[in-house]
Amino acid sequence: MLPRDLAAVATPSDPHLHPDGTRVAFAVSKVNFDDDRYDRTIWLWDGEAEHPFTHGPGDSSPRWSPDGTRLAFLRTGAGENEQPQVAVMPAGGGEATVISDLPLGVEALEWSPAGDHLLVVGVDWVEDWAELDDEERKRRPRRIDRVPYRFDNRGWMHDRRRHLYLIDPSGNEDRRCLTPGDFDEEQPVWRPDGQAVAFISARHDRRGFDPGQEILEVDLESGVLRTLVEKGHWVLVSYRPDGVVHAVGQPDPWAHPSILSLWRVETSGDLTDLTGHLDRSVTTYAPAINPAGPQWVGEAAITCMEDAGRVKVVRVEPDGTVDLLLDGDRVVTGVSPGGDGTKLAYVAVAPTDPGEVHIFEEGSPPLTTNLNGTFRAEISLAEPDHFTVISDGEAIDVWVFLPSGDDQVPALLNIHGGPATQYGYTFLDEFQVYTGAGYGVVACNPRGASGRGLDFVRAVIGEGWGSVDEADVTAALDAALERSPRLDARRVGIMGGSYGGFLTAWLIARQDRYRSAVVERALLGWPSFGGTSDIGATFGRTYLNVDLPEGHDRLWEASPLSLAHQITTPTLIIHSENDFRCPIEQAEQLFMTLKKGNIPSEFLRFPGEGHELSRSGQPRHRLERFEAVLDWHQLHLAADPSDVPR
Repeated sequence: MLPRDLAAVATPSDPHLHPDGTRVAFAVSKVNFDDDRYDRTIWLWDGEAEHPFTHGPGDSSPRWSPDGTRLAFLRTGAGENEQPQVAVMPAGGGEATVISDLPLGVEALEWSPAGDHLLVVGVDWVEDWAELDDEERKRRPRRIDRVPYRFDNRGWMHDRRRHLYLIDPSGNEDRRCLTPGDFDEEQPVWRPDGQAVAFISARHDRRGFDPGQEILEVDLESGVLRTLVEKGHWVLVSYRPDGVVHAVGQPDPWAHPSILSLWRVETSGDLTDLTGHLDRSVTTYAPAINPAGPQWVGEAAITCMEDAGRVKVVRVEPDGTVDLLLDGDRVVTGVSPGGDGTKLAYVAVAPTDPGEVHIFEEGSPPLTTNLNGTFRAEISLAEPDHFTVISDGEAIDVWVFLPSGDDQVPALLNIHGGPATQYGYTFLDEFQVYTGAGYGVVACNPRGASGRGLDFVRAVIGEGWGSVDEADVTAALDAALERSPRLDARRVGIMGGSYGGFLTAWLIARQDRYRSAVVERALLGWPSFGGTSDIGATFGRTYLNVDLPEGHDRLWEASPLSLAHQITTPTLIIHSENDFRCPIEQAEQLFMTLKKGNIPSEFLRFPGEGHELSRSGQPRHRLERFEAVLDWHQLHLAADPSDVPR
């Protein structure tokens, strides 16, 4: 696979079964290098084959009306400053009508149970900024009195709010704001009787400095708010068809990193953990699960579940009994069940499959789309070798991707972000491009990763940070080199982004075995990160059990910058100028240190991009990033190690 082959990949997501149980609407995204954008359209499985249903170029989030006569979705025009708005079209096809005009767009939508309204998360200016024109907004100084005031992938937050609105699907009525005020709302769901809406919002006095969100409900007629679940680490809320509230997350707001369980909210207000006994999360941080949350079949919840590099689908009964519905060496990114649960439409990806929509029905042969059939037939993709290695008594999952042939190849150790995410049985264009360029890829899930339970994901907290993960990654690399003779132990490169960038910089400062390194969007200096990152106010206490100012010494000693003067590995630093998760000052400090030490190094800065550049940045930037990474490793992992500049 070459970097430009990204344009041949169709990425399906967000499947939704039609009420007739036959048709499936889903979104498809493709990279468009020529226009430097993503072409997004809604597709339809009609019972026999798939075909485009809308023309795009920016259509997503398809939602059938309850009676099946209409399809609502988000549409973004092709203009540079266009915002996503709600569009509605007949289920049989035809022209779509855009029915919303939120100043900063719409981020989510759901039909009411009766189909007479759409509930949306809309973004609007606060009063002081609402009447300004674009030029004045660019010129005006920002008077900020709250945190966070900016957030990665969202931009500025102090000048806008995310509220819940009701919109008439016909477009004949003015929108109605259900949650006016100085707060932001997300993850809204309808109560089954259609008389109220639940959502997640941080409304406590210490929001921004302490984590946690409440689950609230607003009555549509009176506008009265009531708290359903007190402050905790909540990521999703859902109603069972009989109106019983369920939540995904943990009651302790400081629980992260943790497993994300499904909880039932009892009439007493107590919480019953339905899935904690699995010791696995029923949703993921990455890749996102769409549609999000449990999908209900009577009193049973259909939900995804992380497990050792896989994402499966399970059925959870009210007593906590769990049945496995979909298994295999793959990652399910969204599932939509039919009325009685015997039929499932889902999207699944695998290491050599960028994704297809699958339709499973008991007693019938499975059906699958062929969105990426040509890509799979024409592009040579590497199937990974999976094994586990024991590190300090823990089983660590390892995957090795090798290019075709029998010759020895340089090895690239890749480290994922998070750290509470996982590598696994998914399609990663990164790994396929690197093997296509002649490298062997080694990837693993060290302690701190998700997918192997609570103790595993929390092992890096406190003294484990930079210790157990270093041991696990090193053990994985050593085992891969021993298991795969084609990997040249004399030519090993290392790279990673975000937390993976932290561990990359940490390892090259503490070990001299790597001949090439790429440090990307990294956390490198905890003290400055605490004051500049959108999550800096809580992340240090979450992982290191300390905070500024008292914890400065511990934060500094856990920072790669404290050891950066020891680095001798040639290092490429990649960072985005609008990265609010790991602000670019982190990279600037590392680059200055390396240059002072006369270490071969370069600093590649991407304008206008945030933390997600490598996954969802502008297509041309993604292409230029790939080219820079490949050029750097080619320079420093030459065939003869004696020729490598140091």
